[in-house]
Amino acid sequence: MRTCHIVSALPVALSLEREDGDLVIAADAGYENLRQAGIRPDLVVGDFDSLGYVPKGQESVVYPARKDDTDTMLAVRTGLNRGYRRFLLYGALGGRMDHTLANLQCLSFIVDHGGEGYLLGNEMMTVAEEARLLFPEGLSGIFSVFAWGCSKASVRLEGCSYPYEGELSSDYPLGVSNEFIAKAAAITVTEGKILVIWDTEGRTYPRLEHFPRL
Repeated sequence: MRTCHIVSALPVALSLEREDGDLVIAADAGYENLRQAGIRPDLVVGDFDSLGYVPKGQESVVYPARKDDTDTMLAVRTGLNRGYRRFLLYGALGGRMDHTLANLQCLSFIVDHGGEGYLLGNEMMTVAEEARLLFPEGLSGIFSVFAWGCSKASVRLEGCSYPYEGELSSDYPLGVSNEFIAKAAAITVTEGKILVIWDTEGRTYPRLEHFPRL
């Protein structure tokens, strides 16, 4: 599947695995992260209040500073409009809490538009709905699962230190600090939407299986 790589403003050590057909978008000051890594983006979008200038010799889309979308959301919309359904977001975790929450909402927006998205930092994060996330054998580390954007979510956690089948509530942190135990692990959400956060050695993406919508 083609991937849309979106690089935002927070300083990040970029390790960008780009394949043919992928799209790389710099969201405003994310351009500086890419420049320092020696990576030329396909497109730069934003109001350029953070970067302070519009890059010359670079395809750019300039938006007014007074707008509803964050620069990262503008980049997400651009990728969706160009047909991409898999998104990797870099430089979008940490710093201001409001922007971190906004970027988590971007993940939810991606899911609502038929895609999958991941925030990459010291941890990895994704949002899922009516789906199963399959993690390979051999993993260690912590993962947490929360109801996201809903009051309750129905989940099943398998192949982990604390197996569970039932509901997670948005007002009680039952799903925090589970553990991978080197077995193949599965996180299934059958109702509601979940936020999954995991910390493993290296970058590990689950295989995502969507349930058919009736």
